[in-house]
Amino acid sequence: MPAHIIDGKAFSAGLRARLADEVKGLAGRGLVPGLAVILVGEDPASQVYVRSKERMAREAGMASTTYRLPAETTQAELDALIGRLNADEAVHGILVQLPLPAGLDPHRVVEAIDPAKDVDGLHPVSVGNLASGAPALVPCTPKGCMMLLRDVLGDLTGARALVVGRSNLMGKPMGQLLLAANCTVTVAHSRTRDLAEECRRADILVAAAGRPLMVKGDWIKPGATVIDVGINRLPPEPGQEKGRLVGDVDFDAAKEVAGAITPVPGGVGPMTIACLLDNTVEAACRMAGVERGRDA
Repeated sequence: MPAHIIDGKAFSAGLRARLADEVKGLAGRGLVPGLAVILVGEDPASQVYVRSKERMAREAGMASTTYRLPAETTQAELDALIGRLNADEAVHGILVQLPLPAGLDPHRVVEAIDPAKDVDGLHPVSVGNLASGAPALVPCTPKGCMMLLRDVLGDLTGARALVVGRSNLMGKPMGQLLLAANCTVTVAHSRTRDLAEECRRADILVAAAGRPLMVKGDWIKPGATVIDVGINRLPPEPGQEKGRLVGDVDFDAAKEVAGAITPVPGGVGPMTIACLLDNTVEAACRMAGVERGRDA
């Protein structure tokens, strides 16, 4: 029986609708969550992504400002802007779009952001809080993956989970979130021995290696839940202007084995911006001393 297809697009739309209702209630009490996005340079993919963030934030009733800076911006100028946003009480979330142009230090930039406004969840304080189990703003994509997993599976306690990929933005925080959900967690990577066999043991498989169609159908444990974080464009076939988008999992083969699986596109991708908005609302409520879901 083919796998249940996890509809991240529909889930994210529902989440954004709920956030819009929450923001409306907060605004009625004088708290409007504010998001500041900094885009340096002219990277086309980043520009598209930032426009989507801006549009969805405004649709949710949030205050959203994008700071578009030239590629020639100096480190000092970028640091100064972040410093001003840190001090601005109307700004609750700050996100610097990566990658940055050559000459700018992404680690220094991330560390310059006030951890209370770190809606990307990359500041060392955010990372440490997540690892220690303290309240933390969590990177958006792994947060979205966890929402989808809980929606499909409910309680994850005792599940054997494998994360393929060890990036700071995805693989490492995903492992921490699964561990906090009482899973037995393995983090695999390009140097893992017999990766296929590791995959076959997993009840939950999160593929985030950035390698198109790497995880084959016969790597999937029958009935497993597969979350495909990869988004890769294949070379165009004859007569095509663009190659098709695929994930890190061979979807057509895997869906015949898995119990549930995210497609690419339309799976994890739509969750990222929705979770960015959720993090911004969370940051705003924390700074204002407002408990979410209750009256101020």
